[in-house]
Amino acid sequence: MSTTWTAFRRARRRSRQAWAVLAVVVAAAVGGVAWFFSSGQFAVAEGPAGGPATARVLDYSWMKPVPSVTPVPLGTAADALESLPVKGRAGKDDYDRAEFGQAWLDVDHNGCDTRNDILRRDLSSVRFSDGSKCKVAGGGLAEPYVGKALEFRRGPESSKAVQIDHVVALGDAWQKGAKQLTPKQRSSFANDPLNLIAVDGPANVKKGAGDAATWLPANKNFRCHYVARQISVKAAYRLWVTAAEKDAMKRVLAGCPGQQTIRP
Repeated sequence: MSTTWTAFRRARRRSRQAWAVLAVVVAAAVGGVAWFFSSGQFAVAEGPAGGPATARVLDYSWMKPVPSVTPVPLGTAADALESLPVKGRAGKDDYDRAEFGQAWLDVDHNGCDTRNDILRRDLSSVRFSDGSKCKVAGGGLAEPYVGKALEFRRGPESSKAVQIDHVVALGDAWQKGAKQLTPKQRSSFANDPLNLIAVDGPANVKKGAGDAATWLPANKNFRCHYVARQISVKAAYRLWVTAAEKDAMKRVLAGCPGQQTIRP
């Protein structure tokens, strides 16, 4: 079979055009994947506009601050971030929740356990169980992670809708310095109101032990406070960050350069 020179050149031109189109498609796909794994995964999961931008730490009328290893530094969260050591994750094979003491102790000695303290602090129109001044039975929550209004009702199943999140997860803390803390310091860390927020249960489950490099609140309004709070907690308990975690925190704080650390 033979072909003319003109037909050969036409076929070669079409082949080059096809390869050029393919190259553009591949480049776009690679760029899209890179965007998704850097910040796009968080953008895709963004919640509704208008969610809370901050969350409370203490109500001094009935709560007391929990002594940390060192005070949260004054100044911007960005400056505090630069003071944190940058290291890789330590192993997690020896992690056990019991290393942080019994859950929900009354570490501030105000007569109520930590879980009920946080519910009382974060909920509005709080209702207590009959005969109790501590046990929260219900209330409304302007939820910060997904940015929507929730209702807390105490019950075997309904309580799971609102959970108390460790802003710096216990598993994450264990791999980034908490293993070197004393048992008392780890108990303070697990019950420190600075490190605790009432949040949407499914969002808390999805976060797991993730850090800022793997999980951020869908509510963009809350991200600056959230990252600043993580930095403040890590500074207060002398924990470190990974390089990827620090980069993720810097990206968030770039949008709010004046964000201060969060102090009790």
